[in-house]
Amino acid sequence: MKPRTLSHLFFNLSVIVSFLGLGALRFDAVTYAQKPQKVSIEMDNHSFAREEEAVVKHLELELIVDFSNRRLSGVATLYFNNTTGTDKLYLDTRDLTIKNVYLDTARKEKADFSLGESVPNLGQPLVVNIEPETKAVVIHYETDPKAAALQWLEPEQTAGKKKPFLFTQSQAILARTWVPCQDNPGVRMTYRAKIKTPPGMLAVMSAENDTTRNPKGLYEFYMPQPIPSYLLALAVGDIEFRQISERCGVFAEPAVVDKAAWEFADTEKMIVAAEELYGPYRWGRYDIIVLPPSFPFGGMENPRLTFVTPTVLAGDRSLVALVAHELAHSWSGNLVTNATWNEIWLNEGFTVYFERRIIEALYGKEYATMRAALDYQDLLKEIKDVGAASPDTKLYLDLKGRDPDDAVTHIPYEKGYFFLRTIEQAVGRNTWDMFLRGYFEKYAFQSMTTEGFLNYLEDQLIMGDTTLSGKLQIEEWVYTPGLPTNFEGVYSNAPAKVDTELQRWEGGTSPIELQTSRWNTHHGCISCATSHST
Repeated sequence: MKPRTLSHLFFNLSVIVSFLGLGALRFDAVTYAQKPQKVSIEMDNHSFAREEEAVVKHLELELIVDFSNRRLSGVATLYFNNTTGTDKLYLDTRDLTIKNVYLDTARKEKADFSLGESVPNLGQPLVVNIEPETKAVVIHYETDPKAAALQWLEPEQTAGKKKPFLFTQSQAILARTWVPCQDNPGVRMTYRAKIKTPPGMLAVMSAENDTTRNPKGLYEFYMPQPIPSYLLALAVGDIEFRQISERCGVFAEPAVVDKAAWEFADTEKMIVAAEELYGPYRWGRYDIIVLPPSFPFGGMENPRLTFVTPTVLAGDRSLVALVAHELAHSWSGNLVTNATWNEIWLNEGFTVYFERRIIEALYGKEYATMRAALDYQDLLKEIKDVGAASPDTKLYLDLKGRDPDDAVTHIPYEKGYFFLRTIEQAVGRNTWDMFLRGYFEKYAFQSMTTEGFLNYLEDQLIMGDTTLSGKLQIEEWVYTPGLPTNFEGVYSNAPAKVDTELQRWEGGTSPIELQTSRWNTHHGCISCATSHST
């Protein structure tokens, strides 16, 4: 992540099957139940799930999009491994209306269930009574019109001004507001979905997508790679598609789709550069959807379908580093995921480092350094604002009792980046690159804790070298507030060049004579940031 009418229908099984035509969607519960999965057992204070007892492995969604009432209604079928023979399955929900729960896909036996006490930010646990041999639960439910993950836009809020729009934002713990699930980054699942929309709209998800509209508004999706719940994503609206390469393209409203395709023309080059650094792209396609302006972030790394803000459509491709960031998440975050939100730096710090390596490979070291220098100033300002002694300036955070969105600051992004950059400078880029490539390969589609990464770093890179260990100051970087004594910032000569040309312009030099041919948005930003850094 980069920090920025139908009448109401009530559904039972027969209505869902007849209306959506879902009878053909069937899955082998035994297949999913027997697939092995490594699950982090580190305590997640932001989830009611007890995945160490019974862990969800696969999700099937059958949903109808109701714009007039701002609801999603339908069925979620959760396949799980009951690893301990427990008689209860614990799920996360928030503001969901649970209508009925059935044991297994035959839907013959209703399950007893209960909703626990509501907790701020976390919602309520959904506790389903199961049998030791139960392989799946089938949950009939609907969302609340004010569900935190669902953004319902009126036509006037879109670029085309003709049709409404829906998009989701599940990170960090908002998937539970539109799907009952184990909303924990330490739990990974595959999923299938069938979504019914009003006619004339296209639905897309973080999965395999259709690129053309279905006249009946019926869309099917499949995500074969296991993902954590925060990467569940859905968008519905007046959307068109443009191909960029054989494996990437862009979705957007008709008014902006061609502009977006031009802006993101280098996406395939970014994928190739990323693969040369840290191994193959494992998600099939890499597509981008440009959302309406109300999207609250710069970008969101939903696998196979990055969500981005239209503000990156600058017309000069100067803001496409955002795509490099979200693409890098296809390795750091989506492929190897932080086990809890206390260690979000394992996602974001790695991604910032990877993003800058992609930018350097495509656009040169000078440009990558300029970007790093600009964000370096943001890091210094963040630490000054919160206080260098604040525990929120550690890489490993204690977010118990807090919204994990509190962790979305420059600390995990930029302090994390500088930590990894420090290691690179200490061991050499080639050695560091081989280490990272091996890391992504070994832990692909698994979760990682801070302790686990540091142990891997010790075993595979430091290997008992006390001199190197002392030089890196790992404890100070990860578990101590502020910046360690071996911290080194990034400096760029771009501000000096900008100042020189500014002085020439103020002295009467014609704009056409100024040396600004390769400038973009960031030249002005970095000059301003540097001049105010003290």
